[in-house]
Amino acid sequence: MIVAVIPNLDKRGSSETVEKMATFFKECGITAYLPDDICCAGYEHASYDELYKIADVIVTIGGDGTIIRFAKRAASDGKPVLGMNAGRVGYLADIEQNEYNLLSKLASGEYTIEERMMLSITVKENGNVVGEFEALNDAVISSGYLSRIIDVTASVDAGDVITYHADGLIAATPTGSTAYSMSAGGPVIDPSMKCVCLTPICSHSLAAKPMLVSADKTIKLKAFSKKRTDICLSVDGRKVLNIKPFTEIYITKSTNAVKLVRLNERSFYRTLSLKFRDARSSK
Repeated sequence: MIVAVIPNLDKRGSSETVEKMATFFKECGITAYLPDDICCAGYEHASYDELYKIADVIVTIGGDGTIIRFAKRAASDGKPVLGMNAGRVGYLADIEQNEYNLLSKLASGEYTIEERMMLSITVKENGNVVGEFEALNDAVISSGYLSRIIDVTASVDAGDVITYHADGLIAATPTGSTAYSMSAGGPVIDPSMKCVCLTPICSHSLAAKPMLVSADKTIKLKAFSKKRTDICLSVDGRKVLNIKPFTEIYITKSTNAVKLVRLNERSFYRTLSLKFRDARSSK
């Protein structure tokens, strides 16, 4: 078993955890690699591109942002990712830093793989592609100014158009349903489902509600502002493009899927309760 450990060293305790794991991996018969820009005894080293080809499993240490970043890269190589939480919530993480001894299950094969769908986002201007992106959590169209309403239109499979008068619109995967979409009033969606949730942000309408769209559909979004407000597209929390009036944004299910390694037997619902401090679960 070969693992690649990719830590976010800005997170508290991650450096110490990397050092402790070196001896542990050796005792378990696991060959461990680090990126070649991180020095630590007990590890082999390789470039980031090489790590994805060498490793059987990618182990990330950080918050959800760290997991999302490297999981999307690993998806293109079909490599599974295990998230170790060093952030605040760490909803996507499977284990905490003090549970690194569970990594012995990698060598014995005592783990499962959970697939998470991603979104493919294609941006066109005058019929020309100006940007292509993949999202594990969400794609968000929003105003560049606080409390500036924009108009976002959405159509499914070139059908009828729905117009949202709002601060923006979120297109979220089931994985992303527990992130920005949930904060904006969207539903929590079981990650085994294949759908996209369209959630308006602070809509100026009593009738505007989140809407679930089947993952086999094509969603087309357009956005404009009567007040010439800047409009931007963000993918997984990162601004990627400024949107011009009537730029077309196409959202479909990606052909790639993120593979998350699960070492424990916690269900999605149990994890939901633990991570979000839900008092309804006492076990």
